[in-house]
Amino acid sequence: MQVVAADEREAGVRATLNLGHTFGHAVETNLGYGEWLHGEAVSVGMCMAADMSRRLGWITPELEKRTIDLLKRAQLPTTLPEGLGKEDFMATMAVDKKVANGVLRLILLTGELGGCVFTSEFDKEMLDETLEEYCAKE
Repeated sequence: MQVVAADEREAGVRATLNLGHTFGHAVETNLGYGEWLHGEAVSVGMCMAADMSRRLGWITPELEKRTIDLLKRAQLPTTLPEGLGKEDFMATMAVDKKVANGVLRLILLTGELGGCVFTSEFDKEMLDETLEEYCAKE
C-alpha cells in the first residue's frame, strides 16, 4: 500500500508493479474469469510488454530474454494458450482501465530490468507486431 500512496499516478515505482497488467487483463477476460490465476495472466502480459519494449528499442534482446527466463524459473506461463485471437485481444485492451480519453496507455520496460514507463507514446505498429507474435493467427 505504501507504493500506491507514494505514486498514485504510476509515474515511478508503481509502474513496475503494474508491468504486464493491461496485456494480462486481456488474457483474463478472453479466457474467462477463473481459467487462469491473475498472476499467470500477468506473467504472459509481462512477456508481451518485454517483447514490445524490445521492438521499440527501449530494452535489449538480452533483457527481454532475462525477463522471460525469470518468469519461467518461477514456473509461470510465458505464452498464450491457443485460441486467443488478435482482434479479441485488441477489443479487450481498448476498454482496459488504463485507457484514457480513448488512448491506450501501457506500462513498458525501459533500460534495466525494473525500469518502467507508463505511456501512450509508442509506435502502434510495434503493439500490432507483439500481438501478431503472441496471438493465434485468425
